[in-house]
This record gives sequence, structure tokens and C-alpha cells, in this order.
Amino acid sequence: MFNFKLIGKKIWREIDHSNNILLHIHPGPDADSVGASLAFFHVLKKMGKNVVCFCGDNELPQNLSTIPGAQNIITKNFFQIDLTKFDLFIIHDSSSTNQISRSGKVVFPKNLKTIAIDHHFSNEKFAIINLIAPKYSSTCQILYDLFQLKKIKLNSNIAACLFIGMYTDTGGFKYFNPTYKTFDIASKLAKIYPKFDQLIFDVENNDHPDRLKFTAILLNSIELHLSNHVAIASISYEEIQKNNLDQFGITNYSEVANMIKSVIGWDIALTLVEFQPNIVKVSLRTRDSKTYDLSKIATATKSGGGHKAAAGATVSKSLSETKELLLGIIKKLYPKIDKL
Repeated sequence: MFNFKLIGKKIWREIDHSNNILLHIHPGPDADSVGASLAFFHVLKKMGKNVVCFCGDNELPQNLSTIPGAQNIITKNFFQIDLTKFDLFIIHDSSSTNQISRSGKVVFPKNLKTIAIDHHFSNEKFAIINLIAPKYSSTCQILYDLFQLKKIKLNSNIAACLFIGMYTDTGGFKYFNPTYKTFDIASKLAKIYPKFDQLIFDVENNDHPDRLKFTAILLNSIELHLSNHVAIASISYEEIQKNNLDQFGITNYSEVANMIKSVIGWDIALTLVEFQPNIVKVSLRTRDSKTYDLSKIATATKSGGGHKAAAGATVSKSLSETKELLLGIIKKLYPKIDKL
């Protein structure tokens, strides 16, 4: 039976006994991952710990660089870190070790204690201590309660990090899982960090021109399947190269999936981005999570996970093979979808 306080006390006991602590931001960084890691970075620094936070396989997107503490993130992936220098690794917002790095198989050395803190239903509980709370809106909301358990006094930097993670992972409190508690916490954080409006503006209005071109290409590619209940937008590696789109221009594919699922009748929306030859990033969204559990679809690819209403995967196949795979999974899981 899940016991937040019991697991939380174990986490703080482990932190108290550790001096050199490693934090990470998952590949394809988002504000919940960045906010959670940086919030913990500020807390651990206050506690006098030696802390290193690294940015996974990708550079930090420009729109997340204004989150307080972002300048302390080092641009190395898991395999470039000397793990012998650390006694504890705290892993945020990652449902599997693939979300620590996709550059190779992640194996933890025996000397390294591990803690996973996450809100994804599909989390594989791969760490020694696992605080997995799918009912929470975001990993940052979990951290708020975890910090309260330790009676951590939140300063403006910590509050800003937690607020922006909660705000973005709920789509501005529009998506699944925000409750009155989410709003109550957000209100308390906003009181500590009253410039929250500027923080939101910087995250939402720091765009790259290629992102608009990328969005236009994806929207223009929409195909309808399974009696128009499934809408797929896709872009091939060849098209990315032809349009000279750089890595900062192809990061908003989940936002495009959200746009697609806004259409009545398009119950499942997918965006497929072949960012390298035969490696496709998939974002899934649904307007009907009571009927369709996207975490099951993503998990069935053997390379993804997520929530009922929002999930993702990275598939090592061609673009056409990935489409065929996903449609096959959807048809198998929901055989009546094309008869509705």
C-alpha cells in the first residue's frame, strides 16, 4: 500500500546520510523535469550538500533557461559523469532508465544509492527508493509535499521552480490531474514568488522561428485513421533536413498533439518525428482518457510510457513502420475503435 510519509522519510534519511548528490534532467527536457531538479538543487545546497545537476542527452531549451538555477546545469549525459564521486542519485520525472539517457544501457554502480520521484503511472520503479505518485499533477507537486514533510522553508528560487513545473505539466491547469490542492499549492508558491507571470511569459514566449515552421509542416501532414478517430501528424528525417530545422525547432511536437486532439471526433492524436534516421519520437494525446489509456499504447511499443491522457515513446523504426506499429497496437487494444 502506498504510504507517502513513510517513503518520504526514507528519502530524507538517505539524503541526510549523503554528501555528494547527483541530479538529472531527462532527455527532451520539459519544465517539470527542469523545475523539479533545480528545486531540489536549491534545497540540497541550503542543506550544505555537494550537488551536481546534468542535462541528459539534450541541451537545455532556450525557453527553460530563465528558470532560477538553470546556469548551474552541466551539459553532460549520464555516461560522461564520474559516478564514483557520488553516493546518491535522485532521479526526477523519469518512468524508466531510458529517461536517464538513451545513449546506452543505464546501469547503476553498487556504491550509488538511487531515488526515483515521479508521477507517471507507467513508472517501472527501477530505483532503490521509489516515490511514485500518479495522482499528483506533476513531479514538482510531489516535491512540494516532500519538502513540507521535512519542513523545508521555501525561498523564491525554490517556489519559482516548483510553480513552473506544475503550471506547464498541467497545461496551465487545463489537463488531467490538477485538483483544488494543486491550485492551493500554486497560490502559496505564487505568494513566495510574485513574479510568476513573468516566469510564465518567458517559458511560453521564447520561441525559435523554426518551431513555427515545424508546427506548420506537422499540421499540414495530418492523416486520419480508424474511422477518423485517430489523427497522425508526422515529419521524416529527410523533411527535417530539407527544411534546415535545428534541434531547437523540433521540440514542440507534444504541443502539436494537444492542438490536434482539440478537434471533435479525433479521439487519439499522435505526432511522429523522425529526428534521426529510423528513430522516431512519438507524442500521444487523447480527448477521452476514460476510453483510451495512452500509457498502455506507449508501453506496448517497448520504448515508452506516460499517463492515460498523455504519453510518449521513442521507436527505433522507420516513420512508416512506426505508424503501422502504433495503429496495430491501438487496433489490438481497442478493437471497436473503427466501429464507433
